[in-house]
Amino acid sequence: PVADSAPAIARAESPKGRRVGVDWASRSGREVYRLVCGWSNSVGTMTTRIVLVPGFWLGQWAWDDVVPALRERGFDVVALTLPGLEPDHRPDATVTLADQAAAIEAALDVDVERRILAVHSGAAFPGTLVLDRRPELVDRFVLVDTAPPKPGLAFNAEQVGDFTVGDAWSGLQEEGSFTDLTAAQLETFRERAVPQPASLVTEAVELTNDARHQIPVTVICTAFPASAYQEYATQGVPFLAALLDYSDVTYLDLPTGH
Repeated sequence: PVADSAPAIARAESPKGRRVGVDWASRSGREVYRLVCGWSNSVGTMTTRIVLVPGFWLGQWAWDDVVPALRERGFDVVALTLPGLEPDHRPDATVTLADQAAAIEAALDVDVERRILAVHSGAAFPGTLVLDRRPELVDRFVLVDTAPPKPGLAFNAEQVGDFTVGDAWSGLQEEGSFTDLTAAQLETFRERAVPQPASLVTEAVELTNDARHQIPVTVICTAFPASAYQEYATQGVPFLAALLDYSDVTYLDLPTGH
């Protein structure tokens, strides 16, 4: 999807390297299935649902170019607009991470054989809460340029007021988050982005179920290489440290922006 804030390693100093635009959905179905899902591509009539969750400021429209590519390869795909990020969301309406997690849970069809939950950036917070509340609903957790939070972590506990894309725009540019986005895509981003409710930015995620650590994880590393993710996790960088708690983590380098 188009870029949002980069919570995973925004405060870590990253190594410099060449970035090449990669559209992971346009790669061969066999390669994406093997690398991201970790399963054989010979699935017969088995149904796999992929739930796509965008990050800060974004709605389901951020996945518009991804959904058809996955459906063409036989996946049952649902893209979400999370509570609080609807175009008509009332500024005075309070929304919580639990509200967003409930919306994700509702999209994870209990009747299909396999379920993949793919979250981008800040959506890792409600996504990880889903793993904590209902680990049986997720067969693989895919993290697009992000990582699961530790218990008690908030995106920014000191945020005052809603967090707008205008607040972050210059920082995103400086960090290279917009790498490989066209002028048209950036304009769409500006036009359709909605403020991230302050209640979601400041809320500390409550996690109590260690069963979430047994769910296989794929980290798609776009703005930073996999080696940086692993190095910063080992150093205890707050937004990455929880990766060490998961028993089965696959890192996939697809260098581009955020």
